[in-house]
Amino acid sequence: MLELTDTQIGTWVATFILPLFRVTALLMTMPIFGTKMLPARVRLYAALAITVVIVPALPPLPPIDPLSLHGVLLCGEQVIVGALFGFSLQLLFQAFVIAGQIIAIQMGMAFASMMDPTNGVNVAVVSQFMTMLVSVLFLLMNGHLVAFEILTESFTTLPVGNALVVNHFWEMAGRLSWVLGAGLLLILPAIASLLVVNVAFGVMTRAAPQLNIFSIGFPLTLVLGLIIFWIGLADILSHYQALASEALQWLRELARAR
Repeated sequence: MLELTDTQIGTWVATFILPLFRVTALLMTMPIFGTKMLPARVRLYAALAITVVIVPALPPLPPIDPLSLHGVLLCGEQVIVGALFGFSLQLLFQAFVIAGQIIAIQMGMAFASMMDPTNGVNVAVVSQFMTMLVSVLFLLMNGHLVAFEILTESFTTLPVGNALVVNHFWEMAGRLSWVLGAGLLLILPAIASLLVVNVAFGVMTRAAPQLNIFSIGFPLTLVLGLIIFWIGLADILSHYQALASEALQWLRELARAR
């Protein structure tokens, strides 16, 4: 008759339950996979599949009693680590969302908004386009695979049960300004071009006061803004590569997986 001790059962439980919490937290918060378009049940099944795949490559985990206070604290620690990984990836996507919002305001399309199915809020159409664009680029360039690789390495660099495991994640607050700066960098040429257009309309109004600038200025600004935005998309790939490389490198530094 097979007999199992409490230590053996705790070891088997820790082998799967602790990585499962970290992987699930990542999938619930990271871009694309953590959106409302993907049902929570599908994300849970994906977390189970990923956990089963990466468990053989993980270092030995400490045995725990899932019903004890220590076991609950360790599970909460894994949730925090996985969620912070996911939120750090969200910064890359939010840079493009901010860029779309700014360019929409400058060209007069801020009123053209639609429901964003990923977040459940109204956003400008340009921001929605930028979100879809960066999502496609993220998947095509295997950004999700890099994130899962860093997550797997984090079990070695950020071992389970380390009391100091989340201290250095406070650096994330300093990265919030990076999002705004990256968003402005993306559409700085478009902002400068639209500023020249607005200055030209101001000069026209000054030279010909009888000209109704409101009747011709708004449609022209809208059309020129769309043309400038379309021209700027020709260089969007290089901008994405630079920002994605910086974001993923920052994620690797957070996980200390160098």
